Amino acid sequence: MAFYLPQFHPIPENDQWWEKGFTEWTNVGKARSLFPGHYQPKLPTELGYYDLRVPESRRAQADLAREYGIEGFCYWHYWFGNGRQLLERPFKEVLESGEPDFPFCLAWANESWKGFHHGVKKKECLVEQVYGGEEDYRRHFESVLPAFRDKRYMTVEGKPLFVIYHPLAAREEISEMIVLWRKWAVESGLGGVYFVGISYFFDKEGEEMLKMGLDGVNVCRFWDIKEKHHSMYKRKERIQNMFRIPLRLPYDKVYPTLVGEEERADNIFPTLYPNWDHTPRTGRKGVMYTGESPELFGKLLDKCIDVVGGKDQDHSLVFIKSWNEWGEGNYLEPCRVYGRGYLEEIGKRVRR
Repeated sequence: MAFYLPQFHPIPENDQWWEKGFTEWTNVGKARSLFPGHYQPKLPTELGYYDLRVPESRRAQADLAREYGIEGFCYWHYWFGNGRQLLERPFKEVLESGEPDFPFCLAWANESWKGFHHGVKKKECLVEQVYGGEEDYRRHFESVLPAFRDKRYMTVEGKPLFVIYHPLAAREEISEMIVLWRKWAVESGLGGVYFVGISYFFDKEGEEMLKMGLDGVNVCRFWDIKEKHHSMYKRKERIQNMFRIPLRLPYDKVYPTLVGEEERADNIFPTLYPNWDHTPRTGRKGVMYTGESPELFGKLLDKCIDVVGGKDQDHSLVFIKSWNEWGEGNYLEPCRVYGRGYLEEIGKRVRR
């Protein structure tokens, strides 16, 4: 399945924070090449500069994903506490309309919008993530219950799959929420909820996440290259600081670090990065992969298939980051340089 960003339509909050009509395409379109050979701006081809309020755009995405073996979208879900949501319209319309008829699940992006990674250069917090206690946990559960009951919702062990981005950000609160959600899910006839937490530092966090009540861990090994190629990484950091250029990491060194032996376990799930370039949001302070290509991504897929191939169908989850994170330079959608290349690498392996 592929993570899916819904920020391709305007909302009043982004109009206020950034500019009238702001969407993720705003960052994508203003991106510039920062050194010779830097592929920016990264631009879409056949799907175009879509607006996710348009049903035909959402249907075209699902049709393309299905054609190449993507089995579902994992929609980012923004619940900031006390009933506040953002960017909920595209998924709400998918749910209410029944279209596209394509599997999905939800990933709760439980973090405040502030700082470098959100493109915020000042100290202010645009919107704060809070945890409002049992009453708010109930409101949150009720808001996603119609999705859990939808025939398209993806399940593990017969339970709806729900991903939490930062489960350790508020460990006690989220542990309490997990217990309550499982209780309410059983009372609603669902049999429970299968909770998966995302970990960027699995060696330090994985066991802790499972102890707090999560069923599984989605491992994002984005920073593993720092440990496995320490001297190269530190040298590139010094160059970045000295010359004010993005931190450039060669993809041929990155991809072997993105899947580990731990992902052979039934409840540990890998994350695959086809590409990465955060400079549309962060400029010269960004991090990016260089020398990426569909062919190297294919080698990563082979490594992943070897690791997860022994699992049963219910637990052989593979997350791809992402379907459409154009502002972070990680996407599967067709672009002007690679066309459908990344999708074709998936299709070759899923269909064989």
